[in-house]
Amino acid sequence: MLYDNKIWVGTGERPVFLLPQMANRHGLIAGATGTGKTVSLKVLAEGFSSMGVPVFVGDVKGDLSGMVKVGEHSEKIAQRLSDCGVPTFRYRSFPTVFWDVYGEAGHPVRATVSEMGPTLLGRMLNLNETQTGVLNILFRVADDEGMLLLDIKDLKAMLAYLGEHARDYTLNYGNVSVATVGAIQRAVAVLEDQGGDKFFGEPALNIADWMQQDEDGFGMINILACDQLFRKPKMYSTFMLWMLSELYELLPEQGDLDKPRMVFFFDEAHLLFDDCPKSLLEKVEQVVRLIRSKGVGVYFITQNPSDIPASVLGQLGNRIQHALRAYTPLDQKAVKAAAQTFRVNPRFDTEEAILSLKTGEALVSFLDAKGAPCVVERATILPPQSDMNIISPELRQSVLETSPFWGVYDEVMDRVSAYEMLVGAFQREQLPVQESTRQPQPVEISYEEPAPVKSQGFMIYDPATGGYVQKTIPTMTPIPPAPVTPRPAPQTVQAAVQPAAPEQPPEQMPVMIYDAATGQYIQKMMTMRYDPATGGYLPVQPERAKPVDPRATEKAAREAEKQRKAAEKAEKERIAEERRQKADALREERAARARKNDSVLGRVQNTAINTATREVTRQITRGLMGSLTSMFGGGSKRR
Repeated sequence: MLYDNKIWVGTGERPVFLLPQMANRHGLIAGATGTGKTVSLKVLAEGFSSMGVPVFVGDVKGDLSGMVKVGEHSEKIAQRLSDCGVPTFRYRSFPTVFWDVYGEAGHPVRATVSEMGPTLLGRMLNLNETQTGVLNILFRVADDEGMLLLDIKDLKAMLAYLGEHARDYTLNYGNVSVATVGAIQRAVAVLEDQGGDKFFGEPALNIADWMQQDEDGFGMINILACDQLFRKPKMYSTFMLWMLSELYELLPEQGDLDKPRMVFFFDEAHLLFDDCPKSLLEKVEQVVRLIRSKGVGVYFITQNPSDIPASVLGQLGNRIQHALRAYTPLDQKAVKAAAQTFRVNPRFDTEEAILSLKTGEALVSFLDAKGAPCVVERATILPPQSDMNIISPELRQSVLETSPFWGVYDEVMDRVSAYEMLVGAFQREQLPVQESTRQPQPVEISYEEPAPVKSQGFMIYDPATGGYVQKTIPTMTPIPPAPVTPRPAPQTVQAAVQPAAPEQPPEQMPVMIYDAATGQYIQKMMTMRYDPATGGYLPVQPERAKPVDPRATEKAAREAEKQRKAAEKAEKERIAEERRQKADALREERAARARKNDSVLGRVQNTAINTATREVTRQITRGLMGSLTSMFGGGSKRR
């Protein structure tokens, strides 16, 4: 709720406001389950939207979708408004756009593999340091070879290509182990089963579409449906971090603004830092520190402030702390650490207040106009102006169909990328190369004078009568089709009217048409019909073609594309099956040979063969030595 161009969040001993010029200093909403974090989030989001700032928020439980509906009055809300001292309160709805990675509860959200990058993709695949290094090599090879990485099948094809040509790239890019490539392929298969094939692809999301206002100047509230995505924590946290990175890379430097350009709410933020490698944690710290100058505010929502690393927690200037539960020594230590992060208020003990807060109450500390943290206040949070409940599927569908992005991201694009290039190269390698060994025989060419062409009858358009009359034009080359026998017709249109004759069928006849561009007559074949009324020939008008239904054409094109992809998939499976059969046959042959050699009969045969070989070798050696001895011995006696 806006009051004097400030977001009125709650009221303690005095009203507590969030200043818009300090909103991009980031913030934190913390508290145990059921203490009111979602209400605080909605109050802030509605306030930013009212001042024209676009908002992005992940809806984990589905209750944020009620922002599209006008709130309903109740006794509890009336009591809270009275406790907060609100003079006037207006229920209203807010401009909302629903998004969904899986394309079911909102507009599809996609990114290309290249946009995700090897570092974030390695975290999404849960790869170790060595596997992430091989993934970096894969991106380098794809970039140097000019192959686009857009979707999952491009990544799988590139992995197979890198595994087959590992030795070729090891010297230039580093060691590539086939075992490591196989481990990455298994991780990609798991990601594909989790819905990665729907997330990676085109058309990719344009971040600028999230930074829009409606016709009344309200900022769009972009709600990402995370009820399914939240079940894959690595994919959820990596996706949210990717969006932050995209905002950081695309937006220009803005400096200090009167209000943020966009506010980003990261719900269940502890998932981002669970098992976070050091390199990725440094990237998060860099984005959080520097994205403020791009005009973006980031607000983390989690249960305990200790879930956020100290290096990131120190960057969060605006804080709303709901109640915490401390039943163990570790929880008590966390409560004490959370209390020490606030500026002390002498009127109450901060640590005791955190343990005794009621639902809807919070300890609030925002930055003042000079950027210094205000003294912590124990305040009652205002109720949201929109509805608190989950909307119906019918209303969600209606909002989607009236959205400005309806139809923009729904159809999947599949342009030529790494998969198509590698499959095409493989198919070209499989085609047999046919080379002709015969020498071309010389061809004898002779010329002869063309025979004179006899005069032929043609139909000439007569402007005076508006009909066609038969005339004779000499020395014209006939058209290749079969010659047409001209029917006798009146020489002039002024001839006497003949008795009615049976209607003659139309025929293909050569006709001379005057071409205004060249000033000459051009010969064409036309379907002509004899008109006994005028004594001339008239062209038969072709039936007007029925208009083509673009939807039917588009449907046929989609069906053809589907059949083509199915054929490609079947061909690929057939090739793979042939390879597997050959490998199985070779493996069976080796096993049979090993079993034969290992058997008693095989050992006996091998022993017999070795004995026979030694005996033959011994006899040959003796014969050679005897020959040499007799040769040299006989020579000495003769001397």
